[in-house]
Amino acid sequence: MAVKTTASGKMDKRTKEYKELKARLAKARAAKAKSTTKKKQTSTLKKTASGKVDKRTKEGKAIAERMAKARKAKNSLANRLKRLFR
Repeated sequence: MAVKTTASGKMDKRTKEYKELKARLAKARAAKAKSTTKKKQTSTLKKTASGKVDKRTKEGKAIAERMAKARKAKNSLANRLKRLFR
């Protein structure tokens, strides 16, 4: 089935085929949007109004502790030597 085109080469929007195509596309977009919204909820961290992790919660305190440990390790003697001899 050939789709009718206008003089400029675009699909004729008045045809039945075009309207069916647009309906299928809309249905596919809706299905895709519905499936992606369910996958987004991977993190259960509570956040402040600015969007940062709330450090008053158990998870926030654990994150802060890990970050402090990483900062401390960054300035360790072994890491300083690694940086010197890169």
